[in-house]
Amino acid sequence: MDIEFVRKQFPALDKDFIFMDNAGGSQILGKVIQRINGYLIHHNVQLGASYKVSKEAGEKLAWATKQIAKFINANRTEEVIIGSSSSMLFRILSLSISRKWQEGDEVIVTNTDHEANISPWIDLKEKGIKIKIWKANPETMELELSELKKLLSKKTKLVAVTHCSNILGTINPIKEITQMVHQNGSLICVDGVAYAPHRQIDVQDLDIDFYTFSWYKTYGPHLALMYGKYDLLLEMDGINHDFFKKDDIPYKFQPGNFNFELTYSLLGITEYFHEFYKQHFPEDKDSAVLMLKKSYEVIATHEQKLAKRLLDFLNEHQKVKIIGTPEADALKRVPTISFIHEDLKSNEIVEQIDDYRIGIRFGDFYAKKLVEDFDLTKNNGVVRISLVHYNTEEEVKRLIWALGKVI
Repeated sequence: MDIEFVRKQFPALDKDFIFMDNAGGSQILGKVIQRINGYLIHHNVQLGASYKVSKEAGEKLAWATKQIAKFINANRTEEVIIGSSSSMLFRILSLSISRKWQEGDEVIVTNTDHEANISPWIDLKEKGIKIKIWKANPETMELELSELKKLLSKKTKLVAVTHCSNILGTINPIKEITQMVHQNGSLICVDGVAYAPHRQIDVQDLDIDFYTFSWYKTYGPHLALMYGKYDLLLEMDGINHDFFKKDDIPYKFQPGNFNFELTYSLLGITEYFHEFYKQHFPEDKDSAVLMLKKSYEVIATHEQKLAKRLLDFLNEHQKVKIIGTPEADALKRVPTISFIHEDLKSNEIVEQIDDYRIGIRFGDFYAKKLVEDFDLTKNNGVVRISLVHYNTEEEVKRLIWALGKVI
């Protein structure tokens, strides 16, 4: 990977600081910043008016939405719902989809997810919905399909699961899970927040029903996206004003509309990946899906190198326990790496690393059930180092040097 090309695209990387809390929020692309500025200067008007600037603004937002739909390989732009956060979008989905559910219907959640994809479903207990918890194997810390099979029943309406744990870094086999869920006649809702910064999202290939991720962790602004299959969105009641019709998609799920300038700025992300592809495959001319596939393969290879260097260091320390797979294999994990120490609390490690101008973090990261079930609260949660493709081998070396002094 051309690391110099990559780093030039992120203005914040010019400063003397190492960003390794990227799972909490990545740095933003310069192209995204430019798009926000441009929209606010030239098209900061309400949509739907007859005057020229309003029409232009509408056209620009329609174009941006079309590019976003292509980015995740959605069938149509109406399948893209924009919201303020993944947590809010999951909540909107749970409220909308459950209106037609009956007392005694069931939802399965996991104990490895961020609360964003747990709480909105658990709260449906007030309506008589039964909640089952798919727990990870405490030894391997992985979700096992055999356990899911035991939980599925004729009353299972939906399975909520993460594509990738924001603590473990483990990539779950979503295609296999989806096939099992669909064979049962149930729906699946996937949290892709910790996955989207690292790997291609192809919603058609995955055949998922609902998929959500946050753009501010994927090199963009504080905004989120939810994909839903059109037929499912059509049959659901929304939460917007009463006068919205059933086919007013996605607007019936976007109360107060969506943020115009931030949505338009997402073009900067799609443009970045197009330029990334051209930089690394100058002679190739592929479809949008294949362009992203090739680009993310380059990214995965780079990230695996970073993860291996760090994991090799941590694996050598007897007092360190890696929370998640200790392997760097890009097919099994992303470079979100968590650990605990036998003698030191997680906060004690992180607070000392702060002095080296390296940003890492400790805590439960809202994956509270995982931290509680794996008995990690006594450590004040985990130490989490979350790398992305703009991190360098030199930065990882510097972190290892600092950790060597602390642990």
